[in-house]
Amino acid sequence: MNYDFDRIIDRRETCSVKWDFNQRIFGCEDVLPLWVADMDFQAPEAVIEALVNRAKHGIFGYSDGMDGYYEALSSWLYERHGWKIQKDWVSFSPGIVFALFQLVQSFTKPGDKVLLQSPVYPPFFHAINKNGREVVNSQLIFIQGRYTMDFEDLEKKFSSGIKMMILCNPHNPVGRVWEREELERLGQLCLAHNVLIISDEIHGDLIYRGHRHIPFATLSPELALQSIVCTAPSKTFNLAGLQTSNLIIPNPDYRQAFQATRDLTGIHHPNVFGITALEAAYRHGWDWLNQLMDYLQGNVEFLISSLAHVPQIRAIQPEGTYLVWLDFRRLGMEPKELQKFLVHKAGVGLNPGFQFGPGGEGFARLNIGCSRSILEDGFERIRVAIDGLG
Repeated sequence: MNYDFDRIIDRRETCSVKWDFNQRIFGCEDVLPLWVADMDFQAPEAVIEALVNRAKHGIFGYSDGMDGYYEALSSWLYERHGWKIQKDWVSFSPGIVFALFQLVQSFTKPGDKVLLQSPVYPPFFHAINKNGREVVNSQLIFIQGRYTMDFEDLEKKFSSGIKMMILCNPHNPVGRVWEREELERLGQLCLAHNVLIISDEIHGDLIYRGHRHIPFATLSPELALQSIVCTAPSKTFNLAGLQTSNLIIPNPDYRQAFQATRDLTGIHHPNVFGITALEAAYRHGWDWLNQLMDYLQGNVEFLISSLAHVPQIRAIQPEGTYLVWLDFRRLGMEPKELQKFLVHKAGVGLNPGFQFGPGGEGFARLNIGCSRSILEDGFERIRVAIDGLG
């Protein structure tokens, strides 16, 4: 089946965070939203059909995953990433952000140090700060248009008594797909300093040609027992609203500790539509995803070729995700001035870079998970606004 990702589907009046709340989020209605990380594409037809059929059953009582759910998840991870998991390693979470808060509570105490690599997804900071832990930042190195880990700084920070590291793999917002050598070097540091790795791999299926996602727990048996991997079909198949994620926890002690903390919230089971969608997506979504990645590759190429004519902006070439990190520093604007310019002069809603922590100032995150015509509209709005600066 061929999917038409060029087709524009009106998402207004659907309770869409992205499309229905411009006034609340940006302070004005006339903004083209290209920010929050969900896509403007319909899910695979098999997922829609499975949800419709389940809805027709008409009874929506308490639910839990059955064998098909776990088989679909494990088959996907093995066939797509070469990772063979066991059913009892899987712990449900209604979302990865929810899980991060629970993981910080499960494995650290107030005042403990948790390491991040900024610029990085803002809820990582919230999960640490709001739980009364200390953020220790090892800022990524940006050189010649590409981000890398600062291993010298990492070793120094680990030596200061880090309890946990939250790794973004692939990295949001800079688009890096970490290579095996980088992950192995990081893993050795974690083992040497007894640091628990929480690897957020929610974007792990969204990988461009020439790159490969490596689940952190596949690096070695030792690192499998020293890590917790967060996965979900939500970014891959645009299912975030169904709130169904999974943590893969090979270490039984860690698994028991996480589940005990999660159970204190009163959340025990996934919702029935999340179960249905996950199984259908992982069983039947392969071709849809391959077509999606081809389309996103075209969006990346369009954006980079177009920006070649706007020297004030540079796009960081993404290796994964449908998010592109844009460098606006040549405009010479202060961070909040830049955000005001983009919203009120260009009329586009991007994620301001300063929200991603140190190193994000002067940048913004653009979501290219939309039809090419919408992306063209967004680019043209920015180009015209920059031309108007004189």
